[in-house]
Amino acid sequence: MNKSFVAAALALTFLGASQPIEAKQWSLQECIDYALKNNITLQKTRIQHLSALEDVKESQAALLPSLSASTSQNLTYNPWPETGSYVIAGDKVQTNVKKMYYNGTYALSGSWTVWNGGRNRDQVKANQYTAAQAELDSATTANNIQEQIAQLYVQILYSQEAIKVYQQTLETSKKNEERGQEFVKVGSMSKADLAQLTAQRAQDEYSLVSAESSLKDYKRQLKKLLQITDQEEFDVVVPETTDAMALQSIPGVAAVYDSALNIRPEIQNAMLGIKSSALQIKMAKEMKLPTISANVGLSTNTTSMSSNAWGTQLKNNFGIGAGVTISVPIFDNRQTKTAVNKAILSKQSYELDLRDQQTTLYSTIENYWLQAVNNQAQYKSAKVSTQSAQASYDLLSEQFKQNLKNIIELMNGKDALIKAQQAELQAKYLTILNVNMLKFYESGTLK
Repeated sequence: MNKSFVAAALALTFLGASQPIEAKQWSLQECIDYALKNNITLQKTRIQHLSALEDVKESQAALLPSLSASTSQNLTYNPWPETGSYVIAGDKVQTNVKKMYYNGTYALSGSWTVWNGGRNRDQVKANQYTAAQAELDSATTANNIQEQIAQLYVQILYSQEAIKVYQQTLETSKKNEERGQEFVKVGSMSKADLAQLTAQRAQDEYSLVSAESSLKDYKRQLKKLLQITDQEEFDVVVPETTDAMALQSIPGVAAVYDSALNIRPEIQNAMLGIKSSALQIKMAKEMKLPTISANVGLSTNTTSMSSNAWGTQLKNNFGIGAGVTISVPIFDNRQTKTAVNKAILSKQSYELDLRDQQTTLYSTIENYWLQAVNNQAQYKSAKVSTQSAQASYDLLSEQFKQNLKNIIELMNGKDALIKAQQAELQAKYLTILNVNMLKFYESGTLK
């Protein structure tokens, strides 16, 4: 009974281990959500944004007074002292002469920039612009990642459909080869024609393997975007794709472009750069204005040269000082003028960046629109071609079975059918992709 129990347990374990584990199927939205959370490039841009926010807080704190405390403890050895009076610390005269004596000073000081032409407050605004630009950089990276995911996702869907076509084609090739072998046996077909059928079957096997390899590579690229490093099987959800999705109305270029100008982060970033550079010009000009700063300090000191107690010394030597400093720039070796000119040039550069971003955005939208229009037209004609090629190949297959058509005619018919099916699939998925890309640029949401 024990042996039987062990054998049964081992059998169940083996059967359980041999059960294939189904791969997790990722939807497009799951891929996007996971990538936006885990993609390393995107995380780095978020860190840069957080760093820029720290600069904002630092510039805001610079508007407040600063306060610092200091102390100094010194031990001095004078091997040959002279009798008389000594000035030790704090301008206090001590008459107690020693070879080794100790001094201690204690101070509390504060300073505050009252006015420097407004540069300190403008610096807060400049850092806020920089933080906003860093956030927009992160949004731009997120959009780029979403586009790449959508393109790879559609490539995976197309490759999976293409593999099904190749599998069906291979099955047909195998049946034709088997039928040819029977014809050779009865003398109805030459061995040369059979060799062509065998070569066609081998070619279809190669096409299937090549398509499967492409599918694996697309999945690898998608996993890389998602920062997935495990070796678990990776697969995507295959949504239902209907003719209506490929034949839907295509948004116009002008409407998409007008909407994109208001929501695309790269455009907002360039516009914010112009504002930031204009503020830099203002700050550079403010360098010509005076700076007013106030300072206050408390200090006291002690020394072993005095016969008074330390508490008494701290009290007697205690002093309070305050003052105001006005600094007026007169000649700064052209630093201010150079800063102003460079800020003006920076603004011109940002204006050119904005124009370049607008041109690139329009070109991208126009390209998606052209691709959508062309692929939609190709899809309409490809559907008709596929139906015609399928009907022609079915007739050729039936005639081949009756030995009314030769192998060359059959192979040509099959090649025409494969090309028509592949063209239809490619046009269908590319149309859906490009239409949804246009909607993504128009609304900012990818579906």
